[in-house]
Amino acid sequence: MQPVYAKGTNLKNQLNQNQELKREMGLFSATVVVIANMIGTGIFTSAGFVIAEVGNPVAFGLCWLVGGLFALCGALCYGELGVRFPKAGGEYIYLREAFGPCLGFLSGWLSLIVGFSAPIAAAAMAFATYLLPNAGQAIATMTACSVILVITLLHYHSLRLGTRVQNGLTLLKVAIIIALVAAALVSGRGDPTHFHAGSWTGDLFSRHWAVALVFVSFAYSGWNAAGYLGGEIRRPEYNLPRSLAIGTVIVVVLYLALNAVFLYALTPAEMAGHTDIGARAATALFGPAAGRWLGLAIAAGLLSVLSAMIMTGPRVYYAMARDGVFFRAFGRLSGLHHTPAASIFLQAAIAIAMVLTATFDALLLYIGFTLSLSAMMTVGGMMLLNRLKPLPAGSYRTPGYPIVPVFFILGNGWIIVFVLKSQPVASLFGLATIGLGFVAYAAFLFQSKRLEAVE
Repeated sequence: MQPVYAKGTNLKNQLNQNQELKREMGLFSATVVVIANMIGTGIFTSAGFVIAEVGNPVAFGLCWLVGGLFALCGALCYGELGVRFPKAGGEYIYLREAFGPCLGFLSGWLSLIVGFSAPIAAAAMAFATYLLPNAGQAIATMTACSVILVITLLHYHSLRLGTRVQNGLTLLKVAIIIALVAAALVSGRGDPTHFHAGSWTGDLFSRHWAVALVFVSFAYSGWNAAGYLGGEIRRPEYNLPRSLAIGTVIVVVLYLALNAVFLYALTPAEMAGHTDIGARAATALFGPAAGRWLGLAIAAGLLSVLSAMIMTGPRVYYAMARDGVFFRAFGRLSGLHHTPAASIFLQAAIAIAMVLTATFDALLLYIGFTLSLSAMMTVGGMMLLNRLKPLPAGSYRTPGYPIVPVFFILGNGWIIVFVLKSQPVASLFGLATIGLGFVAYAAFLFQSKRLEAVE
C-alpha cells in the first residue's frame, strides 16, 4: 500500500482545477479574520475565572500581558510556517510536513474537535447567555444551535459573502470595545481603588497562575487563524505573517484596556467566577439599562467570533480530505457556491452536539489545555524544519529566532504540566481526544488499504 501522504498526492492530481480554493483575501480581510477569531467568547466570559484564580489585580493584569506575549510569539512563528506552506489547513499542513502524516492527521483531528467545533459551541452558548440572560436552559440551547446553523448557511453560500459579513461584524465588535473603554474613562462611575484590592504573594509559578493562563490562552486563541486560510490569501508570503502579527498586537492592546475597565468597574470579589463580566461592568459604570444594552451589543459581537471560526475551520478538513486522510467527500467544493460544503456542515453538526451535551466552564478548560499542547508541538516542528530545510535567503523569518519559539514552547509546556496536576479531569478529556485521534488515523489507514485493494 502507498503511504497516505503519497496517496493524497494522487488524489489531488485527480481532482480538477475547479476544486482549488481561490486567492480572494487581502491583508485587511486576513487581519480581520485574526481579530475576529481572537476577540469574543474568552474576553467576555473568562476574566471572572482568571481573577478567581489569582485574586489580585496586579497578578490579573500580568496574566493578560503574559498571555498576550505567548500569543504574539506564536503568531510570529506561525507567520514563518505560513510563508513556508501557503496552503489551506494551518497546523495540519505544518505538522504533516514536520513530523509526517500521522501527526498531521492528529492536528487536523484536534482542529475539528477542539480547535473549532468546541469553541463554536462555547461562543454560541455565550451568545445565548448575553442575548437572553433570563431565558431557561431549553430556550438558550435552542438559540445557540440556531445561530450556529444560520451562520453556517451564510458561509456555505460563498467566501465573498462570508467575508463581507465577517468584516462588518468584526468592525462592530471592535467599535463596541473602544466605545466601552472611552465611555468608562469619560463618564463611568468606577473606582480606581479596585486596582489595589486583594493580596498577592508574587508567585508566578503556582498552579493558580497556570490555570489562569489556560483561561487567558483560550481568550487569545485565534491568533493563528489566517494560517488556515493560506490557500485563499493573496500574496501569502507578504500578507499572511503580517496579518497574524498585526491582528494579534491589536487584540492584546484591546484586551489590556478592556480588562482595566472591568477592574475599574468591579472589585475582584465582584468579578470572581462570573461569566457575564461585560454586562456587569456596564451596569456598575452606567446603570442597569446600559448593562442590558451592552449585553445585546456583546451578543452581536459574538456573532463575529462564530462567523470567523465557521469560515476558517472547514479549510482544515478540506485539506485533510485532499491528502487522502479524511473522507473524500470533504475534499470537494460545492459546484454552485465553490465552498467546502461537506466540511462546513460536518463542523456545524459537531458543534451543535457539544451545545446539547457540554457545560461552558468545562469546555473552556478542555479547549485551552488541548490547544496549548497542539501549538507547542507546531512551533517545535517549525524549529525542526528550519534545521532540515532552511528557507531561502530573503524569506520571512521569525523575529528573535530562536528565543521567541523557545519562549513559546517553554511557556506552554509549563502551563500543560501544572494543568495536568491541578485540573486532571479536563486534562484527561484532552488526552483522550488525542488518543481517539490516533485510533481514527489507524481506521483511515485501514480504509485506504481496503479501497486500494478494490481499485
